[in-house]
Amino acid sequence: MEITLLLEYGWVLLILIALEGVLAADNALVIATMVKHLPEEQRKKALFYGLAGAFVFRFGSLFLISYLVHIWQVQAIGALYLFGIAAYHLLKKHVIKGYLKKKEQEKEKKGSGFWMTVVKVELADIAFAVDAILAAVALAVMLPTTNLPTIGGLDGGHFAVVLAGGIIGLVIMRFAANYFVTLLDRKPGLETAAYLVVAWVGVKLAVYAMAHPELAIISQDFAKGTTWKIIFWSVLLVIGIGGWFLSKDKTDSNKECMPMEAPVIEEKP
Repeated sequence: MEITLLLEYGWVLLILIALEGVLAADNALVIATMVKHLPEEQRKKALFYGLAGAFVFRFGSLFLISYLVHIWQVQAIGALYLFGIAAYHLLKKHVIKGYLKKKEQEKEKKGSGFWMTVVKVELADIAFAVDAILAAVALAVMLPTTNLPTIGGLDGGHFAVVLAGGIIGLVIMRFAANYFVTLLDRKPGLETAAYLVVAWVGVKLAVYAMAHPELAIISQDFAKGTTWKIIFWSVLLVIGIGGWFLSKDKTDSNKECMPMEAPVIEEKP
């Protein structure tokens, strides 16, 4: 039984690593774009503050959500938030990308002062932290409980998985962002797949909320049962595999658009 438990926890952790990798690379690209108008020395400082902010907000979100996770209203808001984030990114990428790109170019021309840029980076960090932690918690709460002491409202094992996911996300943002940036450039469909996963995780959190005893819209037996687990993981695998194989590889010549972002990520002290 313990081996089965370890395998299930290990599987969720692998999913989190993959999801955190793609999302962290996307987040790193956004932050790199936000600071690239600054002089080099100020850019380094802004990126350093951005990384520090990511650390603080991510772990702050983890401890806050761990205490609120079993409140059905929080679960419902979290599900809606994940739907909204996924919808925004998918619409931005596939529907209104031309308009937003023009607006972003206009903003880049105007630029912002150093401290205003730092404020924007920190606000982005807050959004990224909530995204990552909510998705991780939604995945973790489906796991079997352990004998570890609870932290906040989370089982100790669930908390450990979410904590590990948070640390992995920060490590990726600091050290492995360039690899994932290159991977996203080569297989751009992975970004779409990642946000579809975020939306699907939102569905899972919505199911968890609807099974809450105070609502009881659906039975807890279904929300925590094998049938729903099979459905959830099957759809998640289809999204991941589809994102990989349906995404056409770009030629090396297309990577010329990335010279700024990758070096910038590595300039943090």
